[in-house]
Amino acid sequence: MKRNWNAWLWAGFGLALAGAFSYISLFIWFPITRDVPWVSYLLFIAAGCLLGIGLHRAFGQPERYRGKVSGVILGVLSLAMIGMFCYFTFILSKDMPASTDAPHAGQHAPRFTLPDGAGRPVALDELLKTHKAVLLIFYRGYW
Repeated sequence: MKRNWNAWLWAGFGLALAGAFSYISLFIWFPITRDVPWVSYLLFIAAGCLLGIGLHRAFGQPERYRGKVSGVILGVLSLAMIGMFCYFTFILSKDMPASTDAPHAGQHAPRFTLPDGAGRPVALDELLKTHKAVLLIFYRGYW
């Protein structure tokens, strides 16, 4: 009897690959997915579910489905990829050096002139002449 190809295993491994490498190549460019890589987490969860279904089929019905050896290999590779992604995301990203030149809360901002939304230059000194306070928002990025 010919055994069927177990596509669930390969689909799970493909999603694990997509979760790991899509963050680096695509999702890092958008703040909603860069700060917390939730799309990668969802892809990893879906990959784990597909790998689990594939392994269940391979070991539960070995006379019908292939994948006992390849399923274990793909599962271990996927877990290693997910572990490396989490290690780089949670542990190594905390070791980034702090910016010593960044202003602190309550510190006076240096004088500067920047373009507004229409492209006209706006100076901080001019804003403080007409307003009581100015809210400056600094976004910390790694580029």
